[in-house]
Amino acid sequence: MTLQDLKYSVLDLAYIAQGNTIKQTLNNSLDLARHLESLDYTRFWLAEHHNMVSIASSATSVLIGYIAEGTEKIRVGSGGVMLPNHSSLIIAEQFGTLESLYPGRIDLGVGRAPGTDGYTAMALGRNPQIINEQFPRQISELQTYFSEENKTGQVRAIPGEGLDIPVYILGSSTDSAWLASELGLPYAFAGHFAPDQMSMAFKIYRENYKPSERFPEPYIIAATNVIAADTDEEAEYLATTLYQAFVNLVRNDRKPAQPPVEDMDTIWSPMEAMQVRRMLSLSIIGSKATVHRKLEDFVEVYPIDELMAVCNVYDHKARLKSYEILKDAILNKQ
Repeated sequence: MTLQDLKYSVLDLAYIAQGNTIKQTLNNSLDLARHLESLDYTRFWLAEHHNMVSIASSATSVLIGYIAEGTEKIRVGSGGVMLPNHSSLIIAEQFGTLESLYPGRIDLGVGRAPGTDGYTAMALGRNPQIINEQFPRQISELQTYFSEENKTGQVRAIPGEGLDIPVYILGSSTDSAWLASELGLPYAFAGHFAPDQMSMAFKIYRENYKPSERFPEPYIIAATNVIAADTDEEAEYLATTLYQAFVNLVRNDRKPAQPPVEDMDTIWSPMEAMQVRRMLSLSIIGSKATVHRKLEDFVEVYPIDELMAVCNVYDHKARLKSYEILKDAILNKQ
């Protein structure tokens, strides 16, 4: 796999910047999706999170509809829906509705994590004792609801039945790699916050992959943070918003995305800096030349089919520009 062969996409969490309203945030997500469409990005995914004042993508299916309505060709989907938070039938109906409205453009990425804290997970009605059994069963239920054969079933997903909605398995550890390989489904790994097991997860997935009718070959998506700017120094400055977000995560100090700062050492302790840098160890930050070099190193180490970039910066225009530079870096444009 060379960089020129690599598909490139975006995971957006609808980050709420300090001083922005929710409406501004969601409008910015739509503006970003339109921008990415003009740059020929493959897909635009949104992630389900709850009880987080910095993220506005909790009603993921609703937001996917908003983005799909405002764009024309880019694929739009979930990265992901946290399936044990929901009934399989409801998700099949929601995504069946989306696919009916925007045919050929909807992806359903599913994960098993809660996307939130323990108290909120309880409020969502999750039962942690049965998650590992429930998650594979729910994927099977989704596939049944989407199948033509289910037209004789007692419970049917209308809309949803008979629609071609690809299902992707999301993971941040090796557990979902085994599941995705067993089911013959594409696999997306959350390297943007949990890089430690990514290499092993990809190895497990490829070596144990069982071909399915729709996906005869394994397909790997790696999500990672990418922040690109005109210079390495500017990119590092922009990245301090991301660093602050992870410091706040470590401290359980919930707040909107913060403006960049000149010196992170005034904010984090040495121990916090070490923790954050470990979680963000796969982040690609720098100028176009630096990003190109780091991407070449990345695809040499990790056998991926698609890069899913996450860009958590404070300024919306800087985020738009970052994705322009990323595309040029992938294509090695001068």
